[in-house]
Amino acid sequence: MPPKQQSKADLAKKQKIVEDKTFGLKNKNKSKNVQKYVQNLKQSVQPNPDSSKLAAKKKKEEEKAKDKELNDLFKIAVSQPKVPVGVDPKSILCEFFKVGQCTKGFKCKFSHDLNVQRKGEKIDIYSDKRDEETMEDWDQETLEKVVESKKTEYNQNKPTDIVCKYFLDAVEKKQYGWFWVCPNGGKNCHYRHALPPGYVLKSQMKALLEEESEKITIEEEIENQRAKVTTTTPMTPELFMQWKKKKIEERDANLAAQQAERAKNDRMSGRELFLSDASLFVDDDEAYDKYQREPESESGDTEQNANGNATEDGPSTLIASADVDDDDELDMDELDELEASLSKTSIQIKELGAET
Repeated sequence: MPPKQQSKADLAKKQKIVEDKTFGLKNKNKSKNVQKYVQNLKQSVQPNPDSSKLAAKKKKEEEKAKDKELNDLFKIAVSQPKVPVGVDPKSILCEFFKVGQCTKGFKCKFSHDLNVQRKGEKIDIYSDKRDEETMEDWDQETLEKVVESKKTEYNQNKPTDIVCKYFLDAVEKKQYGWFWVCPNGGKNCHYRHALPPGYVLKSQMKALLEEESEKITIEEEIENQRAKVTTTTPMTPELFMQWKKKKIEERDANLAAQQAERAKNDRMSGRELFLSDASLFVDDDEAYDKYQREPESESGDTEQNANGNATEDGPSTLIASADVDDDDELDMDELDELEASLSKTSIQIKELGAET
């Protein structure tokens, strides 16, 4: 048995002994004699390493380096395949693992399962693989054989859209797969080895019929949902009108409460004020209408006539315009009256808000 390894506490204790014995020594890093003394102390406290273990460790490292060098030499001949777009790398076998040279382990993005090539994608039973075969996949011998056979094959084996009965039987019994061979001549069978679009197998049809039979009708579903309802009061037009009237009253009450809250906080809009009390917006006796001058519709001769009339009636026109200017300018008394009417209106609005 190998000797037991020393604990960390024992090693720390021995290190402390060495430090205590070398404490106070001068020129530890300069004098060779002092350094030799310190080295002897360390060797006396710590056990000497086993030379056989060191030799075995060194030999193991040399063998590992030798294997790495050989792997680097053979690695040049191994090439990793490129991953097509949309294909999972785990579905492709790692070429380095195949020859025993992959060093990535579980971090390798390729698969390390030798059976992954047999676990490819599921076979498509709705397409015939022979339709995809072209001359690009043929060699010279195959091409000559096809040309020779086509001389008499056309009349004997005309292409047909009929599905091969052996193919249907294999699919129904779930025997069809990558290694299935048609008993009617294998790849030379002139019947179709693909299901037509929308074809439903007998096994699938049976499952669909069972599922359809288990479904309940819409009427039964409605009755079941009605049976789950706890209340048994029937809905009549009278009850519906009572419920509708109650909802309208609740809505009006909520709107009135919101309007009162807005009036209390002086946040009512002009429309809300008008709907609450239209008398607040009646003009006083001293109010006046302000009109905007319409743009002139006539031009040219009309302007000349107007200018001519203005030259003829010059003094009177000037006097009239002066009167208009006098009317537009209000004196101080009228301004005071206007300010008093505005303050009166604001007081009435506040009293209305307090009442509501």
